[in-house]
Amino acid sequence: MRLKISLLKEPKHQELVSCVGWTTAEELYSCSDDHQIVKWNLLTSETSQIVKLPDDIYPIDLHWFPKSFGVKKQTQAESFVLTSSDVGEDGQIKIWSKTGMLRSTLAQQGTPVYSVAWGPDSEKVLYTAGKQLIIKPLQPNAKVLQWKAHDGIILKVDWNSVNDLILSAGEDCKYKVWDSYGRLLYNSQPHEHPITSVAWAPDGDLFAVGSFHTLRLCDKTGWSYALEKPNTGSIFNIAWSVDGTQIAGACGNGHVVFAHVVEQRWEWKNFQVTLTKRRTMQVRNVLNDAVDLLEFRDRVIKASLNYAHLVVSTSLQCYVFSTKNWNTPLIFDLKEGTVSLILQAERHFLLVDGGGIYLYSYEGRFISSPKFPGMRTDILNAQTVSLSNDTIAIKDKADEKIIFLFDATTGKPLGDGKLLSHKNEILEIALDQKGLTHDRKIAFIDKNRDLYITSVKRFGKEEQIIKLGTMVHTLAWCDTCNILCGLQDTRFTVWYYPNTVYVDRDILPKTLYEKDASEFSKNPHIVSFVGNQVTIRRADGSLVHISISPYPAILHEYVGSSKWEDAVRLCRFVKEQTMWACLAAMAIANQDMTTAEIAYAAIGEIDKVQYINSIKDLPSKESKIAHILMFSGNIQEAETVLLQAGLVYQAIQININLYNWERALELAIKYKTHVDTVLAYRQKFLETFGKQETNKQYLQTAEGLQIDWDKIKAKIELEITKERERSSSSQANKTMGLKY
Repeated sequence: MRLKISLLKEPKHQELVSCVGWTTAEELYSCSDDHQIVKWNLLTSETSQIVKLPDDIYPIDLHWFPKSFGVKKQTQAESFVLTSSDVGEDGQIKIWSKTGMLRSTLAQQGTPVYSVAWGPDSEKVLYTAGKQLIIKPLQPNAKVLQWKAHDGIILKVDWNSVNDLILSAGEDCKYKVWDSYGRLLYNSQPHEHPITSVAWAPDGDLFAVGSFHTLRLCDKTGWSYALEKPNTGSIFNIAWSVDGTQIAGACGNGHVVFAHVVEQRWEWKNFQVTLTKRRTMQVRNVLNDAVDLLEFRDRVIKASLNYAHLVVSTSLQCYVFSTKNWNTPLIFDLKEGTVSLILQAERHFLLVDGGGIYLYSYEGRFISSPKFPGMRTDILNAQTVSLSNDTIAIKDKADEKIIFLFDATTGKPLGDGKLLSHKNEILEIALDQKGLTHDRKIAFIDKNRDLYITSVKRFGKEEQIIKLGTMVHTLAWCDTCNILCGLQDTRFTVWYYPNTVYVDRDILPKTLYEKDASEFSKNPHIVSFVGNQVTIRRADGSLVHISISPYPAILHEYVGSSKWEDAVRLCRFVKEQTMWACLAAMAIANQDMTTAEIAYAAIGEIDKVQYINSIKDLPSKESKIAHILMFSGNIQEAETVLLQAGLVYQAIQININLYNWERALELAIKYKTHVDTVLAYRQKFLETFGKQETNKQYLQTAEGLQIDWDKIKAKIELEITKERERSSSSQANKTMGLKY
C-alpha cells in the first residue's frame, strides 16, 4: 500500500495553510494565515475564495457539521466551526452549543491546549497539557485519566470512534498509539523534525502522520505502509476524505497536498488482487501467472476477497466477481452512502454503511437487514461484527457486555430474542463457519483477554459460556472446518475441536496444538485462517505463514459425514494423541459409543472406557442418552431426558450416585415412588463415614418408615426389567413399522 501524491505547481495560499476539511469526497476547504478560506473542487480541479477573514484572525482548526462519514450520499455538510490562534492558549476547554452559547467549562490549566478530541461515545474529551495527555469525562466527579505521553510538548491528538485507539504526536519527533486506558501500544522511532499532525482514517484501519516535508501512511497498530517526501514544509493538519480513500494536508509553504491510497492488496489461496489506480484492480493467479485487469466506473472504496469471490464497493455500486470468471461481474447500485465494512461467508456477504447493515447473496439478491435499538453502523468493524452461513453477530457499543444475534435469512433476532450477555466488556467476536445451525458457536475475547465460547442458540435456558483460554490477543476460525486458532501470551494455540469443552473438559488440553510465538514479536495479529494455513502479521508489518496439520480438518470432514470407520482408520494412520482425543470428544458429541470406546482406549483413559462400556449395556435409548449427558457434565439435561421418558427411578438413581441427596428425595416425594430407596442409600452413605443424619427433610421423611433392603432391591430389579421390556417393545414396533 502506498500514497499517490498530487501537488499543484503554485500554491493557492500566500502564507502557511493551517487547516483543511472535507465536505464530500470531491470537495475540500482550506484555511491559511493569509486569512483566506478557499474551496477546492477535485472533479474540475478548480479553486475559489469563499471568505476573506479579518486581519487579526489566524485560523488554526476547522470542523464540518454534521460528521459526513456514515450519512446518506446525497447529504453534504453545510456548516463548519473555525477556531483562531487565541483559542486554547488560555488553558481552558469549553463546550459550546452550535449556536455559540457557552454550555460549560470542562477544564482550566496553566498550559496551552494545543489539541483536543472527542471520545467515541462523546462522553469524554481528550486534550493535551504540555507533555501530558488527559482524558476528562463530561460527568462531574468522574475519574480523570492523565499520563505523561511524550518527552516534548504534544502538538496533536486524534481518537478514533471505531477502534477506540488514540494517536498523539509531539515535539520529541515521535508519534504514538495508545488504548483508551492510556496504555502504550506503539512508539515510533524519532523523526528528523517534530510531528505536527496525525489523523485516523474514518474506519480506523489506517492513520496518517505529517511532519516537515514528510507524509506517512501507517497501519492502526503503528507500523508504516508508506513514506512520502513531498515539498510541503511542515504539514500542520491532515484530513481524510469521508470515504477513507484520500488525504489532504495543510502545508507550511502555502500548498495543500493531496494523496490517494493505492496499491492495497487482498489475497486468497492462489489469487492476489491489487488496487493499482483509483478505478483499476489487477488480479494475479500465482499458479499460472495469469493477469486480469478490472476497470470500475467510480473510485474503489472497499474490497474483500474470500470464499472464491471478490466483492468491491465503489462510491455508487457494488461489484461481485467469481474467481472462476473475472470478466462478468454482478453489479448492483448501493442503497446508501459510503461502505465502511465488507464481511464474507461461504453463502453470502455483508455490507455496512451509514444507513444500515445489508446481507446479499453472491448472485446480488438482497437477503436481510438486521437492526437493533441505538444501532450505530459507523463504528462497526471486523472485530465487532461476525458473519456465518446462518447467523449475524454484532457487539453492542452502548453496552459492550452484550452481543446481538440475528438469523441471517430473516434479519430477525435469533431464537427467543435473548441477547448474549457476558460479565465483562467484550473486545472481539467470531462465529464458527461450518456445521449445522443448531451447533453454531461464537468465540469472543473479553477485556481481561480471556477467550470464551458459547452456543448462539438461545431458547429458554441460559447457554453456558465456557472459558477456553487466557491472555488471548487475537483469534480466527478456519474457513473449511470448525478449528479455532489464537495467539496466547507467548504461544500460538490451535483448538482442533473447541466443542470438547462441552463434551469432556478433562481431555481439552490433549486436543490442542501449541507452538512458541516469540518469533512473531510483540502484538502480532491473525489476518486469516484459510484451509490449514494461518497468516499472522507481526508488529513490524511483515506477514508470517504457518501451516498446521491437515489431518484434523480431514477428521472433521469424516465425522461430519458420519464416516466413523474412516475416522478411526485415519487416527491409526497418523498415530497422534491429539487426533485420538479429538475423535473421542467428537464420538461422545455424536453419541457413537463404539468409536468413543476405541478413541478413549487409545489415549489411556481406562476409567472412561469402563464407563462407556456400562452405558452400552443400559437397557433403553433414553438411559444411554442420559448417561452420555452425565458423562459431559450435563446433569440437569440428563435428569430431564429420564423424567420425560417416564424413567423416574433412573432419574432418582443418578442423583443418588452423584450424592445430590436433596434433589433425589425431592423427586421421590414428588412422584411418590422410591422414597425408601433414597432413605436407604442415604443411611448407608452416612454409616460409611460414621455420621448421624442432620438434614431436617430426611429426618422428617424417615419417621415411621422401615428400611427393607430386600424389598428395595426387588423394586429396583422390577424397574430395570420394565425398562428393558419397554425398550424391546419399542424396538419391535419400529421393526413392524418398517415391514408395513
